[in-house]
Amino acid sequence: MKGKFKAIIALALILILFPLALLMTIAHWLPTLAGIWLPQGTRIAMESSPRFTRGAVIVPDLRYLAGDCELANITDATLSHPKRWRIHVDTLNLNVDCLSKIPLNQSGPAAPRTLAEWQSLLPESLLTIDRVNITPFQQFSGALRLALTPQQQTLHFEGPSLSVDAQLNGQMLELQKLKVQALVGMDPLEMAGTITLPPLTDKLPEQGHFATKLRIPQEPELLDVELDWDQEQGTFTMAKPDAPEALVSLPWTLSDNIFEVNGGQWFWPYAGFPMRGGLALRVDDWKLGIEKAVISGRMNVITQGSAGKANAVLNIGPGKLSLLNSALPVQLTGEAKQDGMVFYAVLPGEISGPIADPQLLFRPGALLRSRGRIIDSLDIDEIRWPLAGVSVTQRGVDGRLQAIVRAHENQMGNFVLHLDGNADNFLPDAGLWRWKYWGKGEFTPMQAKWDVRGQGEWRDSAIELSSLSTGFDKLEYGSMLVTEPRLKLEKPLHWQRAQSAPTFDGAFTLNAGKTTFSGGSTLPPSTLSFSVTGEDPASFQYQGDLHAGDIGPVRVNGRWDGERLRGNAWWPQQVLTVFQPLIPADWKMTLKDGSLYAQVAFSAAAGQGFEAGGHGVVKSGSVWMPDNQINGVDFVLPFRFGNSTWQLGTDGPVTLRIAEVKNQVTSSNITADLEGWYPWSDRQPLTLSNVNVDILGGKMRVQQLRLPQRDAALLRLENISSSELITAVNPKQFTMSGRVNGALPLWLNHPQWIIKDGWLSNPGPLTLRLDKDMADAIVENNIAAGVAVNWLRYMEISHSWTTINLDNLGMLTLRANVQGTSQVEGKRNAVRLNYSHQENLFTLWRSLRFGDNLQTWLEQHTELPDVRCQTRGKACEETQ
Repeated sequence: MKGKFKAIIALALILILFPLALLMTIAHWLPTLAGIWLPQGTRIAMESSPRFTRGAVIVPDLRYLAGDCELANITDATLSHPKRWRIHVDTLNLNVDCLSKIPLNQSGPAAPRTLAEWQSLLPESLLTIDRVNITPFQQFSGALRLALTPQQQTLHFEGPSLSVDAQLNGQMLELQKLKVQALVGMDPLEMAGTITLPPLTDKLPEQGHFATKLRIPQEPELLDVELDWDQEQGTFTMAKPDAPEALVSLPWTLSDNIFEVNGGQWFWPYAGFPMRGGLALRVDDWKLGIEKAVISGRMNVITQGSAGKANAVLNIGPGKLSLLNSALPVQLTGEAKQDGMVFYAVLPGEISGPIADPQLLFRPGALLRSRGRIIDSLDIDEIRWPLAGVSVTQRGVDGRLQAIVRAHENQMGNFVLHLDGNADNFLPDAGLWRWKYWGKGEFTPMQAKWDVRGQGEWRDSAIELSSLSTGFDKLEYGSMLVTEPRLKLEKPLHWQRAQSAPTFDGAFTLNAGKTTFSGGSTLPPSTLSFSVTGEDPASFQYQGDLHAGDIGPVRVNGRWDGERLRGNAWWPQQVLTVFQPLIPADWKMTLKDGSLYAQVAFSAAAGQGFEAGGHGVVKSGSVWMPDNQINGVDFVLPFRFGNSTWQLGTDGPVTLRIAEVKNQVTSSNITADLEGWYPWSDRQPLTLSNVNVDILGGKMRVQQLRLPQRDAALLRLENISSSELITAVNPKQFTMSGRVNGALPLWLNHPQWIIKDGWLSNPGPLTLRLDKDMADAIVENNIAAGVAVNWLRYMEISHSWTTINLDNLGMLTLRANVQGTSQVEGKRNAVRLNYSHQENLFTLWRSLRFGDNLQTWLEQHTELPDVRCQTRGKACEETQ
């Protein structure tokens, strides 16, 4: 009895302890047991044993390996069964590359062959995975939810680049939503639809139809996508609704070994010009999987542009695409035309690497060329892009990048530019691209040759131009010749494109040698130094200054906002003598005194042009020349400029004040005001006013001159001293004294006249005295004229009236009526003189010999007075 009791106790202990031991050692025996049903060459592994908690089993980790490659890894899985099986997984990591490690054509337990058999094995369950990571397709990671019953299976996947909602009822698969973000920066692709699955899992459906809608970024409407098949052939089409031509039409056939597309057609109207072509594709041994399949094909592209038709062909394979190491040769050959440009391509290459991260390597002989006309006046003779050795991957471009441009502009001249550099996995704002550039050309309008050279780099989000030197051997235009102007970088130009803190800064210097003008003026060697600082080339501020020998500095600052250039320029007060080099030596003009300062605000933009406004001031200016001196010049110029029009006098009129002008005739207190627009018009006239000059002991003034001129501008002469005029002219043949008034109506745009109906008169007595030697000579040479001249040797003029007309050819006409009394040998005689004279005033300016002209006129035109007046010795009047 005692032995039986011990056996019962031992059996009870075994029944209790054995399950506990199995549970405690599950991490060791479960992988071995599961290997019976797993594919050959695969296994599972666990680091920690599962544990029970509140009616659930928690599996800390579970790994599934194909050989030494970890195909899947599960962490923190929870299995429970409140009403149906629930599995919650924190993280599932999948490595697609490990699928190639699973051997094919294995023998093992028979698996179900029909879809219905597979569905019948499914328990009612709910699988939730918070994070699914797919290597190497990390961009398609997300959260997964599966609801399973034998009758219905529902899938929901949500990630930043991939979203799927699908439901399977029997053989009917309803794709409620498929949204894929294929490329960064583009709208996601979306589709939905239904498809009937085949009853056998290892067969394709014998016939069927799949229709869905697809959205592409280039098209606002949803595209119709259809797949039809019958036995071993079918057609895939994609088209816009109601469009006469499909975007893609691919008839295909399928056999045990070959998948083939023959007679495929495609049409792409979204590139700015329509493109179309044909497509042929063949995949041999497709059943062996992607690693064993051999791919070959051909696609051609036909374009139609303003330059005509063009055709290019892309040859593919034969080769393979692999999850690990692809080897697919490709070659693009042909030409394309866009507007006035023609592109030629011979681009052999090979696609290698894993299909998830392919690399395109261009082989020797890869060359892209182009020629044509970019704009009406610029012809591209040739652009060459050698691409041999350059590789392209998802990370960017790698290798040597070169370009050579030969072009000519019909008016400006021809030029050649070179670019050479090296890229290291470069994409915009990622990787590194270092470059250098150089070139030369001609600038025909200014009979100059130019050159340029420099270097820089684009590293991640920073672009830096580390050196720049460009300039001309000369600039010659009209009367101006600038010697060797050259622009250089003084501080590297740096552009940090990071969105969080963008910066843009650099410094430049523009140097020019001596500038000469044909008239003899010379501008000393000049230097413009300026710096820029801001956020990017479309938003920065600048400041600098300009020197030309002792001239300057002119300080400039402003900003550029991508559309408008704004700025201010200050010219601090500076003595006028620094401008002496600008005055030709043969002018014999010396700047003696005075100062200048100015300020200008300006802006420029497309559609607006250049606009500016400001003022300039000259104070106490003094200019000396051999024959005259100009002292005390004060000049104020407020202005605006816009739409090719100057507005002179904004806050007040343009004013000119000159204290004194010394020459043969000294002038003083000269004033003039100018206000209005240039060019002028009826709506925007230009007005000259307040013109006053103290001259010859009197005044000369113009009240107002308006342009365009409708009325004559009246030049008034007040109390002009004839004795001062004679002293200034210094004729030896006669003298005069007394005052003269006058009014001269001036015309600037009259079809015939400059002065019309002007007059001169004396407000008081005038005295005329002929030189004795001249009068004696006339008497000796001409007895008749001598008698008359005797009466004019000394004459007191009581009244005179002279009319003056001057036409626009320079012909001056004078008609004078003079009344007065002459004294000859103590006798007084009344004289009335009518005088008419014509002479070209432009010629007269070149010869001021008034005495000689007067002597000639008197000899030819003077007649004797009445004889009775002489015999009686009494005063009488004689009219001639």
